[in-house]
Amino acid sequence: MDKKASDGRTAVEWRSERELVVTRSFNAPVRLVFDAWTKPELFKQWWAPKSSGVPLLACEMDARTGGGYSVTFGHDAENSMTFIGKYLEVSPPSRLVWTNDESEDGSVTRVTFEEEEVGRTLLVLHERYPSKEAADESCAGMAGAMPEQLGQLDELLITLGASA
Repeated sequence: MDKKASDGRTAVEWRSERELVVTRSFNAPVRLVFDAWTKPELFKQWWAPKSSGVPLLACEMDARTGGGYSVTFGHDAENSMTFIGKYLEVSPPSRLVWTNDESEDGSVTRVTFEEEEVGRTLLVLHERYPSKEAADESCAGMAGAMPEQLGQLDELLITLGASA
């Protein structure tokens, strides 16, 4: 597994054998970027990497501390996979922390949203796994998927900014 990867916009780095850190800047205000991570109608538009060919079928989010989420990928109900978890911290518009509870090897994810300058947001995502094995299994394709996902988010933010 590569220790670092970048597509020129998104940096993906292993800080340890159990911790992945992804950073990217967006030309959008913090509130808009935060909303794209916490409003299901926006999240559904960018989260599933288009190159995977696997659509996001359903997304439910109760984005508040103690709330939960459920995200289902697949082509139909019989051939789908659901990811679930709970929000440990929701501090609009600067911080989200959630669990990934689909297995005992799930990570805890923390995303921070920081205004770099007016209308520009620095996003930093930390994923911490309970073991090196869990990280290896979970993140096999993540270095490639995260830049694509965040690129899709960038496209959505441009659209939202144009329609605001």
